[in-house]
Amino acid sequence: MMTQFVKGKSREEAEVIFDEFHRMVTGELDADTDENHLGRLTIFAGVLEFPARVKCASLSWHTLHAALKGEDTVTTE
Repeated sequence: MMTQFVKGKSREEAEVIFDEFHRMVTGELDADTDENHLGRLTIFAGVLEFPARVKCASLSWHTLHAALKGEDTVTTE
């Protein structure tokens, strides 16, 4: 879903989406009330209720984020 969602977007747009997704799954962004660009990705908002799943849900996003920055290592911390 992530790949499909960011396909055709600029780096800047992808970074915004990464930031919003990360804030959503960590509880810093309420997808229902806060303005965002997440569209159908808001279905992952429930991951917040399962802390052990937050890292699983966000790992691919952190990998994308690292790739956009040209970094060789990835961390979900």
